Amino acid sequence: MPLIKFTKIERRRISLFFLCLLLAVGAWLFFALSNRYVYQVQTLVRFVDLPENRAFHPLQSDTIRLQVEGTGWQLLFSKLRISPPSVNIELKELQKQTFIELSDQIQKINTQVGSTQKVVYIHPDTLYFDFSSSTVKKIPVVLKQDIQFKAQFGISDSVQISPAFVTITGPVKELANIKGWETELLSLDKVSESVNMKINLKRPSKANITIHPGFVDLRLNIDEFTEKVVEIPVKVLNNKEFRNVKLLPDKVKVTLLSPLSKYPETDRSDFELFVDLNNWKENGYTQLPVRIIRIPEFSRLVKIEPQTLDFIIQK
Repeated sequence: MPLIKFTKIERRRISLFFLCLLLAVGAWLFFALSNRYVYQVQTLVRFVDLPENRAFHPLQSDTIRLQVEGTGWQLLFSKLRISPPSVNIELKELQKQTFIELSDQIQKINTQVGSTQKVVYIHPDTLYFDFSSSTVKKIPVVLKQDIQFKAQFGISDSVQISPAFVTITGPVKELANIKGWETELLSLDKVSESVNMKINLKRPSKANITIHPGFVDLRLNIDEFTEKVVEIPVKVLNNKEFRNVKLLPDKVKVTLLSPLSKYPETDRSDFELFVDLNNWKENGYTQLPVRIIRIPEFSRLVKIEPQTLDFIIQK
């Protein structure tokens, strides 16, 4: 097939034609996208100015659809970046009614959206709420933590949280099963020093629950641990019908890791070990395993030697 050959002047004219066409399309797109259009975006609702002493439950989703007037550029990118990601809805009117008309708050919502966009309609136009009796409850704060320590270090005392209890307010049914309130996750790595800090409490997942205060003071006493060996006498449990049960040996060596700050205080009175004679009477054991009732708080058991004891019964 013969190829069409253009002269130099014809090629220049064709190039000029496509350049003008491209510029024309670009200009048309620019002016078209610069015009204002009405489009829809979906956004989350965040409730503010909650009614005092009234527990409530929203009867609809926590998202609303905004009909927004904006430029074509904003329409083009609205699916990629919704602005704003959430809007504040005031609930102070719930003091005297059970619904909120969003059309009354369009002007305030527009101040959140920004000057280049304008909300012209909200769906749904009205939010409805179910009210129930409100209650106040004090519950303990629970530390949620993921702490990794340096080798030989750990928590050497009780976790100190101030205040240890917080006050939650909300519907009776919602609060009935809440026994404690978690902090935000405390994530630390290679810890070798005591921790003093403020930590936020988790935000309520429901708008009809409030918590006070929103943060607590936290102290973790961190100490280095060292090995200690203590010789402890062993008790005999469930010996009612025999005059005496002699253990061989009657003491065991307990090896544990103890905080350096408490090392001098650790003695025999902090331990309680036993063997259960029912293991012989009911199960036929010829040696009795040693069990632990109590060791010093915050110490870590390493081993017991021996772990089983021989015994002689005197009837």
